[in-house]
Amino acid sequence: MTVSRTICLGFLAVITAGALLLMMPFSTSDGTWSDPITALFTSTSAVCVTGLSVVDVGKYYSFWGQLCLVLLVQIGGLGYMTATTFLLLLLGRRFGLKDKIALQQSLDKSGLAGVLQLVQSILATTVLFELTGVFLLMSVFVPEFGFQDGLWSSIFHSVNAFNNAGFGLYSNNLIRYVNSPMINFTIGGLIVFGGIGYQVIMELYLWLRDRFNRSPICTVFSLNFKVVTSTTAVLLILGMLGFLVLEYNNPATLGSLNFAQKLMAASFQSITPRTAGFNTIDIGKMSETALFLTIALMFIGASPGSTGGGIKTTTFRILFSCTAAVLEGQEEVQCYQRQIPPALILKTISVMFGSLMVVIVSATLVELANPELEFIQVLFESVSAFGTVGLSTGITAKISAIGKLVLIATMYVGRVGVLLLMSATVGDPKPRNFKYAEESLLVG
Repeated sequence: MTVSRTICLGFLAVITAGALLLMMPFSTSDGTWSDPITALFTSTSAVCVTGLSVVDVGKYYSFWGQLCLVLLVQIGGLGYMTATTFLLLLLGRRFGLKDKIALQQSLDKSGLAGVLQLVQSILATTVLFELTGVFLLMSVFVPEFGFQDGLWSSIFHSVNAFNNAGFGLYSNNLIRYVNSPMINFTIGGLIVFGGIGYQVIMELYLWLRDRFNRSPICTVFSLNFKVVTSTTAVLLILGMLGFLVLEYNNPATLGSLNFAQKLMAASFQSITPRTAGFNTIDIGKMSETALFLTIALMFIGASPGSTGGGIKTTTFRILFSCTAAVLEGQEEVQCYQRQIPPALILKTISVMFGSLMVVIVSATLVELANPELEFIQVLFESVSAFGTVGLSTGITAKISAIGKLVLIATMYVGRVGVLLLMSATVGDPKPRNFKYAEESLLVG
C-alpha cells in the first residue's frame, strides 16, 4: 500500500460512504430512497468539489441531505489526507514517518518539516475565510429568507465557494443575484482565495504581518507565489475582457445589463472557471466562442495546493515559459530570474498530456453514449468534470447512465490527479542503473 494508493482509495472510500448516505430516505425531501447513480454522481461531485448535479439540490435533498453534501464538499476541499489528519489529531494519535510522508505528498510540500503545523494553518485559514463569507452573505440571504433559512443558505454557499464547488440551493444557481455586488464580490473573493492555494495565502499573511509590525526582515516571496498570483491575475483580466466583448450584446446574458453590471457579471464569469461552478448568467445561452473561452479557462483551472482542479496555473505558466525559451533560442527555461529544473518540466508535460487524453476520452465516450447532444456541450461538460468546475450548459440531467458513469470517473481523475492515479496504478518508479545513447529527431 503506497502513499498514492492510500490517497486514491481514501477518496473512493469517502465517495462510497457519501453515496450511501445520500441514498437514504432522510437525505431526500420526499423521504424516499434515492437512485443509486444519482447518489453516486452527487457524492463524487461533492468529494471532488465539482458541483455538477443531475438534480436540483435545493429541492431534491432535505436539510440532512444538504448537510451531508456540505460535509463531503469540506472533506473534498481539504483533501483526504488533511481531513484524516484533523480527525486523528482530535483523537490524540501520534504521527509516524509514513503518515508525514503521505501528508507531504498530498500537500505537494518539498520537505517533512512543519507538515503538521501546515495542516493546522490550513484548517484555521479555512475556518476564517468560510466564517467571513457566512457573515457577509447573511446580509443578503437573511433579509430575503429569514434568519434560519438565510443562515443555512449563507453557510452552504460560503463552504461551496471557498472549496471551489458550485452547488447552489436555487434552481438557477446565482442568476437572480447578477446585480448584487455583495453576492458577486463575496462569492468571487472566496473562489479566488480558495483557488490560489494555502501556501500562497500563508506567504501573503506573513508579508502583511511584517509590514504591519514594521519588521526589519522582509518576507521574500517564493517563485510559486509569484507565478500563481501573476498568472491568476492575467487570466482573470483576460477572461473578464473576453466575456465582456463576446457577450456584450447577447440579450440572454449581458445584453440587458448596464455597463457597470456587465463589468461585474463578466468579472464573475471570469472568476468562476477557476473551478468554482457558480454562475450569474445562463451558461447554456452563451455564444459558442464564449463557451470555448470558458473551456480553456476551466482546463487551466486553479493553483497547486488549493481546493480547485484543472492542470493548474503553474503548469500553464511553465509551458508558456518553455515556449518562450524556444523562441528566444535558450536552452534553459527561466521564470522570474530562476531556472526551472528539467524534472519539473517533464512533470509539467506529463500532466498536460495526461489531462488532454482524459478529456478527449471522456468527451468521446459521453458523445457516443449521447449522440443527440451537441459536441460543444459534451466537451464543455467533460472539461468541467475533469477541472472539477461544475459549470454546465444544462445537459447534465439529460446525459444517459453510461455518460454519467464516465463523468463520475472523469471527476475522480481530475480530483486525485492524473500522475497520482497513474502512480497508484503502476506503483512506485524504479531507478535505472544505465543510460541510453542520445539521438535527435524532427519535432514540429
